[in-house]
Amino acid sequence: MLGCECFCWHDKHSDYDEFTPLPQPQPFSLPSPIPDWPPGQGFATGKINLGELEVVKITKFESVWSCNSLHGKAKGATFYKPVGIPDGFFCLGYYCQPNDQPLRGFVLVAREREGSTPEVYRDYDSDSDFPALKKPVNYSLIWSSDLDRNGCGFFWLPNAPMGYKAMGILVTDTPEEPDDDEVRCVREDLTETCEIKDTIHVAGADPFQVWNTRPCKRGMCCKGFSVGTFFCSTYFVSENEELEIACLKNLDPTLHAMPDLNQIHALINHYGATVFFHPDEDCLPSSVQWFFKNGALLYEDGELKGKSIDYRGSNLPSGGTNDGAFWIDLPGDNNGRDNVKKGNLESAELYVHVKPAVGGTFTDIVMWIFCPFNGPANLKIGLMNIQMNKLGQHVSDWEHFTLRISNFTGELWQVYFSQHSGGEWVDAFDLEYIEGNKPIVYSSRHGHASFPHPGTYLQGSVKLGIGIRNDAARSKYFVDSSTRYKIIAAEYLGDGVVTEPCWLNYMREWGPTIVYDSRSELDRIINMLPFFVRFSVENIFDLFPTELYGEEGPTGPKEKDNWEGDERC
Repeated sequence: MLGCECFCWHDKHSDYDEFTPLPQPQPFSLPSPIPDWPPGQGFATGKINLGELEVVKITKFESVWSCNSLHGKAKGATFYKPVGIPDGFFCLGYYCQPNDQPLRGFVLVAREREGSTPEVYRDYDSDSDFPALKKPVNYSLIWSSDLDRNGCGFFWLPNAPMGYKAMGILVTDTPEEPDDDEVRCVREDLTETCEIKDTIHVAGADPFQVWNTRPCKRGMCCKGFSVGTFFCSTYFVSENEELEIACLKNLDPTLHAMPDLNQIHALINHYGATVFFHPDEDCLPSSVQWFFKNGALLYEDGELKGKSIDYRGSNLPSGGTNDGAFWIDLPGDNNGRDNVKKGNLESAELYVHVKPAVGGTFTDIVMWIFCPFNGPANLKIGLMNIQMNKLGQHVSDWEHFTLRISNFTGELWQVYFSQHSGGEWVDAFDLEYIEGNKPIVYSSRHGHASFPHPGTYLQGSVKLGIGIRNDAARSKYFVDSSTRYKIIAAEYLGDGVVTEPCWLNYMREWGPTIVYDSRSELDRIINMLPFFVRFSVENIFDLFPTELYGEEGPTGPKEKDNWEGDERC
């Protein structure tokens, strides 16, 4: 539960000659075939109703232009035109991705829903008689290459009619302006603003850059989603700047493409990750019920004695905010405390929150794991590794990972690995799998941060070799979330479908706040070091979160930002 960015000591960079053509990316498939999901509404049917529009995902492409240089790094990018578009659907823009990744992208194509289809849903004031889709007026040339060895690439921005928005960029290998029938623009009230996300390509000394995009507003209740296209520019673009292209908006309040309860169980059974704990882990997970049954106590501000907690958490204060009026602590006797700190792997289960993501085009299956205790940190300073006595420890630890699944196909798309105060999304092609399509999650020793691969990850300064170690490895200690899970929330299914446990609505801290003089412990370590590195070490320690200088129990899942919002990364 510590802050700062995490880095792995293992690096995969390789030598690369920027003038050597890279092979074209090859398509990626999950290790095993996707099963036939239980029947439902619109989940995994290949298309999604947005209200006035209907969209289909295209994953077949024709390469238009490729460039291999990215400041000497082993990347480069290829730009693709979608092919195999169904009759009646229209392209909204082209696709781009780095050359050092498998080909596993998509773009959405759209059509207007016909009058004979079910009621067109609107949650906005619009009586527009204008069509949802229109041809662009013409195109503006954004940039063209001069790399003769790779051919020339020309990048075009569709100029939308008034009241419409362009959704993506086109690329040609000739200087002729594209035909106005090549793409469609979307009526403005059916779109959302979007922003740049990851850099895909930088054109050497040129100021030309390419990014993928995401909606500016993201989270469980947000409607915007990218159509899979890219944005490019010859000028500086800030991360939060509104772009000249837009995202689509899902105006179907029924979210018919989301999985029903039977489909959720099938998805978890098929994709549920196996969580491996470190061989030396002595702060293992448990179920919340085991924690309560084995002596966890509820304390109220001003009261000296704690109260036993019902195994369901029914006597915990419900709702409100984290006002410091209540907290949970370990049992009062030493033997009980030591026993609970160790956890109980046999009882451990993953607590599942299912929610719409990316405007209802994806489903996020968020899997929370509870540990009764977060162990002390292990510091690395150069070649020294120092196990701390108290620094970094606290009662209770809530960590999670998230499976992001495409609602078009039911395919696992990405996994989010929560790492203390942040985390990372990892594409399905960069995961490890243990059985079929079940990914592996590695939980770090004592801190329980999640990582996609084993190794030692440094939280601090990799350059100086100073920080907190996160050691992750496979062992005999593991939990298979495909079978050991409990669905605790899925709000979009409606009332009564999933019953939330009592403890989920406890919004206060799951551990006491204890302030101790851990800075003196750090100062003792600093004084052991050579004089010329002390200043750097002190600066790094000053960046550590205040959590290192005391114990503060975390709040539960429902109090976290990502319960309704998007993941932090």
